[in-house]
Amino acid sequence: MLVNFKVKNFRSIKEEQLLSMVASSQKEFTDTHTFLSTASKNLSLVKTAAIYGANAAGKSNILKALDTMKKIVRDSATKYQRGDELPVKTFLFDKEVNEPTEFEINFIYEGVMYQYGFATTKERITEEWLIAYPKGRSQNWFARAYDEETKEYKWQFGDKLTGKKKLWKESTRSNALFLSTAVQLNSEQLQPVFDWFTNKLKIASVDGWDPSFTMSKCLDEKYKKNILRFLKTADMDIEDIEIEVGEFDLSNLPDDMPIELKEKIAQDLKGKELIKGAKFYHLDNYGKKVALDFNDESDGTQKLFSFIGPWIDSLEKGNVLLIDEINDNFHPLMVKFLIEMFHNKDMNKSDAQLIFTTHETSVLNQDTFRRDQIWFCEKQNRATKLYPLTDFSPRKGVEDLEKGYLSGRYGALPFFQDISMAMGK
Repeated sequence: MLVNFKVKNFRSIKEEQLLSMVASSQKEFTDTHTFLSTASKNLSLVKTAAIYGANAAGKSNILKALDTMKKIVRDSATKYQRGDELPVKTFLFDKEVNEPTEFEINFIYEGVMYQYGFATTKERITEEWLIAYPKGRSQNWFARAYDEETKEYKWQFGDKLTGKKKLWKESTRSNALFLSTAVQLNSEQLQPVFDWFTNKLKIASVDGWDPSFTMSKCLDEKYKKNILRFLKTADMDIEDIEIEVGEFDLSNLPDDMPIELKEKIAQDLKGKELIKGAKFYHLDNYGKKVALDFNDESDGTQKLFSFIGPWIDSLEKGNVLLIDEINDNFHPLMVKFLIEMFHNKDMNKSDAQLIFTTHETSVLNQDTFRRDQIWFCEKQNRATKLYPLTDFSPRKGVEDLEKGYLSGRYGALPFFQDISMAMGK
């Protein structure tokens, strides 16, 4: 479960911005929209957070920052070679900003809170730190910082971090994280931190997910029934789903691919069943089933189906789900339906969390969200600023949030010039 996330000097983000899932002291919807953390009974977290803002305000960059942090954790020790550049883009509109990009995250996994962060340029990790809070007490496990004068790292290791620290330290490249390197070299103590990023933090782009995950879930009859129930609840007239599987065929590979590589791929996939597609069955006017290929369904149906697998999986496993532009291809009532699944105690038994960006203002009301679940994003001096609705304290049951937002009360709206002036008339 996510507690908060900080990012600095990343894309349109110049100064440090904070996204917090910590619930405020307000009393509305505490039973459905919030939950007590497993690390501290004094810490209450919200289940969902919506980020509003104009186009190009930078709201997608908040999610991209989390995605970039995850990729560096996941890949820096295994996929990058010495000298490879790290995938960070700094703020470009201020020549005086010549600092590393910084990420820091607080999360809870298996009952322990962790505070982990690092600063990085394209060339090297300049700082990295990890603090753990088992039983609520802080333990500094490790820290490293690059010294520009000596061109070396200064390291600190806490007594509570066990294992082959000297080996892990010597094996950590300048463009790799110590966390990732130590896990690759069998650090059991650091494995949960790595696992949270790789297994619990699920991020979709504006195009959503590839449908293959949901298709694979449909091979399980029990899971398929849940997916069909979901589709019918969402008013999709799909009676059945048939997943097409088959053996791997070398003819599907590019003709110019080296034969040695083709043979290796064929050997790796030998005997494995691969998903080739899906057919959706609908009823015609006479009650007979009619099959449509997945690609013949509407864009909205394809996207919803692709969402279903990760959505249900996240609700079952307690993942943190990040969706950019959730309103694309979805009706406003569908958006509300998807959000309310996370607020439903019977469906969200594992305290899964949803964070999304959107332009859909029909759900911007105090019947759908608490005030601490709504965030706004706007540009100030070309830099992204993220701030919560609680900065304004709208009155419960009195103030119309949608009207207040669209009238400019909370900022984060696009500014349009007079069209005649824009056309030079």
